[in-house]
Amino acid sequence: MKIVGNMRSLDGGRGAVRVEDIYDTDIDDLWEACTNPERLARWIAKVTGDLRVGGSFHAVFTSTWTGPGRIDVCEKPHHLMLTAEPGTEDETQIEAWLTEEGPRTRLVVEERGLPEERLHFYGAGWQAHLEDLARSLGGEGAAGPEPWSEQAPEPTWRARWAELTPTYQQRGLH
Repeated sequence: MKIVGNMRSLDGGRGAVRVEDIYDTDIDDLWEACTNPERLARWIAKVTGDLRVGGSFHAVFTSTWTGPGRIDVCEKPHHLMLTAEPGTEDETQIEAWLTEEGPRTRLVVEERGLPEERLHFYGAGWQAHLEDLARSLGGEGAAGPEPWSEQAPEPTWRARWAELTPTYQQRGLH
């Protein structure tokens, strides 16, 4: 089983999950998949709001997380940083870096501030999201109903998350 993530401890019982993979697309296309609301809806979340630096948004993830966020950094096409649930005790930072590697692009995503005892759930979840991104780029899953609509079959995300969770739990922190 290919594992693309690792988990580490931070201060105060919090931790971070970092996942990365290389995609068969150019950096501009991958940037669009990570920032354009229509493209985001194909693989991770329905996003609405003020989508510019300093702006607030609301997201409904395929993983069922729903909540507010803020865009902190948006440096096209290389760097994006968001704060989820800003100003609450559940606040986390999600940061993404895109790097060209020939005709392909590497995406690294790190979420910090997560409850340390639940990092394995988040690690499995982020890997499943990145796998859904790959499917959306390759055409599979790119068309058809949004993953959370009544017409859609059981989301790929949930089944893959359930499969990956024990592996991430066994891996432990690095």
